[in-house]
Amino acid sequence: MTHQYELMVILTPELDERQVAPNLDKFLKVITNDGGSIDNVDVWGRRRLAYEIQKKSEGIYAVVNFTATSEATQELDRQLKLSELVMRTKVLRAEEAIAQVAAEKKRSDEKAARKAAAPAKVAKA
Repeated sequence: MTHQYELMVILTPELDERQVAPNLDKFLKVITNDGGSIDNVDVWGRRRLAYEIQKKSEGIYAVVNFTATSEATQELDRQLKLSELVMRTKVLRAEEAIAQVAAEKKRSDEKAARKAAAPAKVAKA
């Protein structure tokens, strides 16, 4: 069964930004070879890190949205962690992230509705 995933990767700053996409494609072949699909690759470029990782204060960020099986995703994560070019990775199931955002929006809407109703009660008193 396939799921939608979002992968964030922080690559070493020594890597030339023109080489980011070809290096990512090398890793993403795991997904395409297993029958998955790459939906979107968004390279954010060089960013300052909140704290040093491997004695580096900058990294090249990339976000990849893809659809694959959980086995292919685990293999991709394993290969990324073994690579010296990759400083950090994070793989999320997109459905869970979307559900969390929707639940938070619902809570904030309910809170706003309660706030709007509260002054009306105070004004009557």
